[in-house]
Amino acid sequence: MQDALTGSLELGMLYAIMALGVYLTFRILDFPDLTVDGSFTTGGAIAAVLISSGVSPALATLAAFGGGLVAGACTGLLHTKGKVNALLSGILMMIALYSINLRIMGKANIPLLGEDTLLTDVPLLLVMPIVVLVVKFALDWFLHTDLGLALRATGDNPRMIRSFGVNTDNTIIVGVSLSNGLVALSGALIAQYSAFAEITMGVGMIVIGLASVIIGEALFGAKTVFRATLAVVLGAIVYRLIVAMALRVGLEPTDMKLMTALIVIGALTLPMIRGKLRQKSVIRQRAADLENSRARKVSAGGGR
Repeated sequence: MQDALTGSLELGMLYAIMALGVYLTFRILDFPDLTVDGSFTTGGAIAAVLISSGVSPALATLAAFGGGLVAGACTGLLHTKGKVNALLSGILMMIALYSINLRIMGKANIPLLGEDTLLTDVPLLLVMPIVVLVVKFALDWFLHTDLGLALRATGDNPRMIRSFGVNTDNTIIVGVSLSNGLVALSGALIAQYSAFAEITMGVGMIVIGLASVIIGEALFGAKTVFRATLAVVLGAIVYRLIVAMALRVGLEPTDMKLMTALIVIGALTLPMIRGKLRQKSVIRQRAADLENSRARKVSAGGGR
């Protein structure tokens, strides 16, 4: 049980970086970017190929981040310059990245057993919280810069920000690029953690990222950027703990995609259910207050 809990916490922190990337497009930019499934694998593939070729793990991880930036930029260019629908541009790039990732890897699987990586002999429960917080605070800082504020305004009201002379095409490209850079960085770290990179390792990552974002917002709130990014990080950890508990109670690993979908559905509908229950409670309270008021009036009238 202790090993399962430790593993869930470690994976949660590694996936938290990917969830921050998903948060950037889906919540900040309001851009439904499905490139994530491909760029996650791109990060793992680049890191694995370079590390197995003798390149420094730090440089390999940095290169993986750069590969994600390029993938995201391509999606942004498709949407802004090619005038392709946002959802379709992500799908097209995700499909293209499957073949690109195979070209990068040369085969479907690259093992890293016996290779020195960034995570070799590293106490993850001590180091990863620092790494994740550095990424979180860097993202918070960026979103409060002029470019970051323009990016946030682009997601909120693109017409308004264009009226101030901001080129929203550029902000979209920057936002989608940075998002996929973070996703690829997470993929590189996961590949080093798992000691292999595999062509299908990114399948379903967009759903996991969304689950982390939605769970975090539902449990911890998202009134400010600082709180929202913290909620996303905690949401990723909670998601991995839920998965671990589901496996402990007897669910098969093959059921995890269904489990993820149910978690997302639950997290999406929970605020609506709570709102309706709160509304009904308010209505009942008002009805009771009105009834009490009428009773007092009748009693006062009878006394006279």
